[in-house]
Amino acid sequence: MTDASETPTTAPARVGRQPSTSRAELSHIALQLFLENGFDATTIDQIAARAGIGRRTVFRYFPSKNDLPWGDFDLLLDRMRAHLASMPAELPLVDALHAAVVEFNRFPVEEVPYHRQRMDLLLNVPTLVAHSTLRYAAWRAVIAAFVAERLGEPEESLRPQAIAWSYLAVSLSAYEQWLRHDDADLALLLDEAVAALASTFDTTRGDG
Repeated sequence: MTDASETPTTAPARVGRQPSTSRAELSHIALQLFLENGFDATTIDQIAARAGIGRRTVFRYFPSKNDLPWGDFDLLLDRMRAHLASMPAELPLVDALHAAVVEFNRFPVEEVPYHRQRMDLLLNVPTLVAHSTLRYAAWRAVIAAFVAERLGEPEESLRPQAIAWSYLAVSLSAYEQWLRHDDADLALLLDEAVAALASTFDTTRGDG
């Protein structure tokens, strides 16, 4: 931003849209363009122009066009990690995971339309489906690390990894149902989907 004391000759006023400097806003702009033009047909230059910023600035926020639909995903992962860490040790593992997964996918009302666009793209555009593998791996890693600590097992061992994969699978199944029905409640669908795993991963029993 320019200093208010600067004259028009030293700081000419920007005409039109004010520049976007928020990751969330930039992601929203990209989502709107993807909806209007299609993901593959939308260019970084178009996104930059709509946001009122330069092409290089877009890449300071997002490494690639494929990352734009994800918005502040890394921040959300950090919050989920902190949320899991705050769970009381006496809370059963499945209850802790249930609460964390539902909370991770809870969004303000005004964000819901953007999130619908986002997930429709991520689950259906082939280019993004392939790219999403990396993001899903990061999400699973948060779950697996928490499970491994609770079970006293290596993070790479079978149970933490199986549980992480399973929670991802049921979350995506809830999202698919949500996208099929405009009046569906995402939190309720996730609650039901995650609850289905409670009896599957009963850690009070021994192996076998």
